Amino acid sequence: MQEPFDIQVAHIDYAVFPEGNDVYVIYKDGKEFAHIQKDTDLQWLKLDPETATPLFEPNEEINAIGQAILAYVPEEEDEDEDPGFSENDKD
Repeated sequence: MQEPFDIQVAHIDYAVFPEGNDVYVIYKDGKEFAHIQKDTDLQWLKLDPETATPLFEPNEEINAIGQAILAYVPEEEDEDEDPGFSENDKD
């Protein structure tokens, strides 16, 4: 499963926690903001907080968050580096 990551939409920072099956928990200002689900590449749905069923209301903020999720490219870790070894340890 994908690791959590941060995105920015319109100068607002969001933390994204993937849950699988195109469902994500979104945090805004350090608080849980919404559960969202991908419907299509252009349409994302907010899930009802009590029933977890999709709400089929247009929501520009949710769609913008979804677009940022699709555009997110995780930073690649350098597999050649050994985090426990440094140049100073050669002695």
